Amino acid sequence: ARLNGYVKEVLVDIGDPVRKGQVMAVIDVPELEQRAQVQQAQIKRDEASEQSAAAEVELTRSRIEQAEAKLIEAESQLAQVAATLAAAEAEFQRTEDLVQRGSLQSRMLDEARKRRDSERAAVQAVKSVMGSAEAEVAVARSQLDASQARRLGAAAESEISRRQLDEIEVLLDYASIRAPFDGIVTERFVNPGDLVVEEGSDERTLLYEVSQLDPIRIQVAVPEAEAAHVSKDDLMRVEFPSFASEPKISCRVTRTSGELDPTTRTMLVEAELDNSDGRIIPGMFGQATIELDAKVAANMLPARAVRFDASGDAFVYRIDEQDRVRVTPVVIGVDDGIALEILEGLESGERIVDAHLQRFQEGQAVAIQNRPQSANIDPGTQPEL
Repeated sequence: ARLNGYVKEVLVDIGDPVRKGQVMAVIDVPELEQRAQVQQAQIKRDEASEQSAAAEVELTRSRIEQAEAKLIEAESQLAQVAATLAAAEAEFQRTEDLVQRGSLQSRMLDEARKRRDSERAAVQAVKSVMGSAEAEVAVARSQLDASQARRLGAAAESEISRRQLDEIEVLLDYASIRAPFDGIVTERFVNPGDLVVEEGSDERTLLYEVSQLDPIRIQVAVPEAEAAHVSKDDLMRVEFPSFASEPKISCRVTRTSGELDPTTRTMLVEAELDNSDGRIIPGMFGQATIELDAKVAANMLPARAVRFDASGDAFVYRIDEQDRVRVTPVVIGVDDGIALEILEGLESGERIVDAHLQRFQEGQAVAIQNRPQSANIDPGTQPEL
């Protein structure tokens, strides 16, 4: 179990086949379910804040548009009053010239001056409106930046809340104990209502034991003397007491541990065996035979057929086609005390003098008393001179 809680349901029992991912038991974790509900409410609140921030952004954009429209209107009004002011200035100058010439009365100049001053005031008022509109645009744009930042913050909060809910849902999924692979339930350790403790704690609770029956793994303890000769893909034949009347089952070595158990001085060797019919039951004992790929010597001679000179170099008495002795140096390989492997100096099928008390000379003629049936020398063939 990955959660602490009470077993709510036990859905499979001993002997039931299960498929990978199948729910086997359910653990009741109400506090975790409550956390999920609280987190869902938190997500709704964060999403509402996000929507509010988005609405505020749109509202601020509308304010910017209104302020910009007001500024444009003020600029248009400024153009109009500027034109009117220019006309009033021209009229004032013309009236002043005529008054100085005596063509008009001075009161006409006062009226022109009033109109000019009024238009100047109007220009200043429009400029003030323009300044106010520009300030409103700047403030609205600053408010837009702040609103967008609040919207991004609200979106981040919503995302965090959703990820936290995902984490809780992952934990809730652990409340459903699922089969890790296809197999059969071989042990059940819990009943409904039992308290289970999550994995990793000192008192963790085992719920089930599930065995995979196909393929089945054969484990063999190979003694130290043969361990070094076992290799992957070596042929293994297995027999079980339950199937004593049937032929041995053949398979191949799948892997080796590569080291010896210090207590038993054996090496673990494994092979995978087809068990689609389910006949072989986990835990069975049997007997396994592994055929080792041993190196076979090309040329072997009885140990007594090889002699050594004063320097310790090996040689043999070889008989040539004219039945004459040839003292032939040889290089020795494997020596098991009974036979010697000849690595160099001889070819397969040559005739060699076996044990004899006489010393022969190079080129000495001899008479063959008993010719061997096979010229290929091996430990089981001992030709006689």
